[in-house]
Amino acid sequence: MYQFLKSVSLLLVSGLFLLSAHSEEIRIGFVSTDRVLKEAAMAKAAQTKLEQEFSKREKELTDLGANIKSTADKFEKEAPTLPEAQRLTRQKQLMDQDRDFQRKRREFQEDLNSRKNEELQQVIARANKVIKEMAIAEKYDFIFQDAVYVNPKHDVTEKVIKALNASAGK
Repeated sequence: MYQFLKSVSLLLVSGLFLLSAHSEEIRIGFVSTDRVLKEAAMAKAAQTKLEQEFSKREKELTDLGANIKSTADKFEKEAPTLPEAQRLTRQKQLMDQDRDFQRKRREFQEDLNSRKNEELQQVIARANKVIKEMAIAEKYDFIFQDAVYVNPKHDVTEKVIKALNASAGK
């Protein structure tokens, strides 16, 4: 259904191009969202901010995981010689530690993804504003994002990145 709607939309846009081609020239542009999110200073700053914000928790989780692994390795070596009650107690402790570790890892990942989405939405919102301003100022009829193929002469991604970087410096 989505593909059908996309095809119909493309046909309608094509029809509009043909009808208006006789009356005036149509200006079309394209922006690669992926490039904007990788190359814009604002996006790089957001990535750095996230790394700083989450690096301490990530290190703590890495250390906790290594600690659990070494404890588990030690338990496996000692397990055959331990009394049954002690072996079961340590095994239960290891399972509890691992469950707690998995929970903390999951919470960390959820928090990181949530914050990453927040930061990306800010970058995308700012990029969309820059794109609209550029479209109006340079009299573009259409500016598309994320197409399957684009003739490089219509790619205005570099202009958008430069405008984003210039506005970030203000």
